[in-house]
Amino acid sequence: MARFIDIHPVNPQARAVSQVVAMIRDGALIAYPTDSCYALGCQIGNREGLDRIKAIRKLDDRHHFTLVCSDFAQLGQFVQIDNAVFRQIKASTPGPYTFILPATREVPKRLLHAKKKTVGVRIPEHTVTQAILAELGEPLLSTTLTLPGEDEPLTQAWEIQEALDHQIDAIVDAGECGMEPTTVVDLSGDEPEILRRGAGDPSRFE
Repeated sequence: MARFIDIHPVNPQARAVSQVVAMIRDGALIAYPTDSCYALGCQIGNREGLDRIKAIRKLDDRHHFTLVCSDFAQLGQFVQIDNAVFRQIKASTPGPYTFILPATREVPKRLLHAKKKTVGVRIPEHTVTQAILAELGEPLLSTTLTLPGEDEPLTQAWEIQEALDHQIDAIVDAGECGMEPTTVVDLSGDEPEILRRGAGDPSRFE
């Protein structure tokens, strides 16, 4: 059974945050809330966690996994950014956007898009997520918690428990979270390409 961890949405309890981070470091796969919707997350180096995410969501090598980062400095360690891209991302973060960019050598090859060698990155505007990232000290390998065959992501902790109770290790419940996935923008080419329209206003990239 997945462990249920309640965290206050405005003033996250340090002890609860530490419990979540300890589980992540111990190899756990968690469901956690963000400013867009719930996500599945584990440590970057957790091979088993990656395989479990792929199995739950039935993903192939063309899927862009996302590194959920605490701030711009951390994001910059994992993707290549020129000045124009820097300005675009800086103006849109933190917020409900995922950006596809060429990865640096810091990113394990198994996380890269098979052909493009790119990876997704984002900086969420969510107090609990930021508290977890601050204590973890590194990005979370993540993907939106949308189950196979479903168009809408899961947005309630109890729904996730019913659906995935024996497939994940913990569910972080911080009350209401976003109801819509991030807007995904591919910035790896000459012009921005909107791959998914979601919670973030896409007009600034059109």
